[in-house]
Amino acid sequence: MEIAFSGDVPAGFLAGTPVDVNIVPATNRRKKLLIADMDSTIINVECIDELADFAGVKDQVAEITERSMRGELNFEESINQRVALLAGLPESALEQCYVERIKLNAGAKTLVQTMNKLGAMTALVSGGFIFFTSRVASDTGFQINQANTLIVENGTLTGKVGMPILGQEAKLESLNALCGSNGCTPADVVAVGDGANDRSMVEAAGLGVAYHAKQALADVADARLYHSDLTALLALQGIAESEYA
Repeated sequence: MEIAFSGDVPAGFLAGTPVDVNIVPATNRRKKLLIADMDSTIINVECIDELADFAGVKDQVAEITERSMRGELNFEESINQRVALLAGLPESALEQCYVERIKLNAGAKTLVQTMNKLGAMTALVSGGFIFFTSRVASDTGFQINQANTLIVENGTLTGKVGMPILGQEAKLESLNALCGSNGCTPADVVAVGDGANDRSMVEAAGLGVAYHAKQALADVADARLYHSDLTALLALQGIAESEYA
């Protein structure tokens, strides 16, 4: 539902109801670039935690992931710590993980394909791994995907990540580079994520969205989604269901 208004929102408006209430400006609502995090945003899990399950170290890795997402750990340091625990895992576990554990979150495909249909650029920019982003991009329709690389030798993970590591600042750099190559500005961007690693790109975007997010991201986002699926990003832009792909 969309309500046009001016002035202040009444105190306690819809407080306690299981709906998302967000206020966005009426001008420049439709964005020209969608840039999205992948893990726990476009898909249902953190891929590195699921890989760790195959390696028998899920509890250790998941604890580091949680602290990183809350902003308590430097991302680059945390990903090196987590990937080191995966050393010796067969490369075949990546495909098994993708097939058995990864699902698109509700509304993801509609969001991406509708933005494509309306002429926007769509980019999946993840602190995860290119093995997964390339497949998720294909499944959803993202035009561009960027992520980190797991180093593999003789069919097993070495426990190292390819350099440079794509973290929080690299996501912001990607947003700015994509704006430059597509003739738009950050005001023309909708960015969505769920953790502290997404903070810089969400802050920079004209419409920054926190999706079922940690507080470190929710604090700086323009809109917060706790109940809605990802098609809410279309509603926030004033895009009607009749226009969905």
